[in-house]
Amino acid sequence: MSYRNIQYDRADTITTITMNRPERRNALSVEHMEELTDALRAAGASDARAVVIAANGPVFSSGHDFGDMVERDLAGMRRVFAVCAEMMATAQKIPQPVVARVHGLATGAGCQLVATADLAVASDEARFATPGGRGGWFCTTPMVAVSRAIGRKRALEMLLTGNEIDAATAAEWGLVNRVVRGADLERQTCRGADDRRVQLLGVGRRRRREEQRADGGVACGAQRVARRLDRHRDAVLVEARDRALALAGRDAERLPDRRPLQPTEGNVGAVGDDADHGRHQWRSGGGASNLRGGRRSRRGRVLARGAKAALRCS
Repeated sequence: MSYRNIQYDRADTITTITMNRPERRNALSVEHMEELTDALRAAGASDARAVVIAANGPVFSSGHDFGDMVERDLAGMRRVFAVCAEMMATAQKIPQPVVARVHGLATGAGCQLVATADLAVASDEARFATPGGRGGWFCTTPMVAVSRAIGRKRALEMLLTGNEIDAATAAEWGLVNRVVRGADLERQTCRGADDRRVQLLGVGRRRRREEQRADGGVACGAQRVARRLDRHRDAVLVEARDRALALAGRDAERLPDRRPLQPTEGNVGAVGDDADHGRHQWRSGGGASNLRGGRRSRRGRVLARGAKAALRCS
C-alpha cells in the first residue's frame, strides 16, 4: 500500500501503521487522518492478529495540524472533527486489538489516539498532554477517551491545567499499560502484541464484529444497545397501553378517551368482584376509580400515568 503520511508494514501476524510526518511533528491533518482510517480498515479486513500504531521522529503526535485548520470555515472545521471521530471509531471497530507504541510527546488528538487504543506501551521518555499547544485551549475532544482511561478527576486535572504528565504517571493513572526503556520499546511492544492473551482479545472482538454484521449490519455496539433500548421502551409502552385498556374494560384495539378519570356516582370506595385479590375496578372517562377521601389511590395514579404513556406511544 502506498501512502503519503504513513507507512504500512506487515511482519508475521502483526500489522504496524507508522505515522511518518516528522517534519510536522506527526500532526494530524485531514489527509493524514483519512490515510490512518484507510490503513486501519485494511488491517481490520486482513488476517493480522494485532495492529500497532507507531510514529517516526521525536514526537509521537502533536495532535491536530493547525496549519490545516487556519483557512477553514465552520463547515471545514466540522469536517476536520468528523474525520477525526471516524478515525478513532475505526480503531475501536476493527476486530484486532490496537496497540499504541509511544516513544515521545503525545498531545491533543495524539493523546486521544493513545487513550483510544486497546493497549499502549510507552518509553520512559514519553510525555502526554491534552492541549495540542500552549495557547491556553481547553481541548474537549480528547476528554472522552482520556477520561474513560484514567477517570474523571485526573482527566480534568490534565484538561484544566494543560500540564504534561510523564510516562510513569501515565502508567500509574492507566493511560498506558507499560513503560519500558526506549531501546526496548519496539521489541516489548511486538512481544505484547504477539502475546496469546492479546490475540485472544482479537478473536473475541472478531466474533463480536461478526455477530454485529449478522444483526442487520449494525455499525457499532453502541448502536446495537440503542436499538435494543428503543425496542424495550416501545414494548414497555405498548404493554402499559394494553394494561390500561384492559383495566378500563375497553377493547384492546381502541384507545381510552382523553378525558381525565372521574368517580362514578355511588361508586366511591367500591370494590369489584375480585376484592379478594385486592384489585379494584377502573373505568376510563365517565367511569372511574376507587377514590379514598377524594384522592386517587396509588394504584390509580400509576394506571393514569400508564394511560398517558400509552397515549403518547400510540
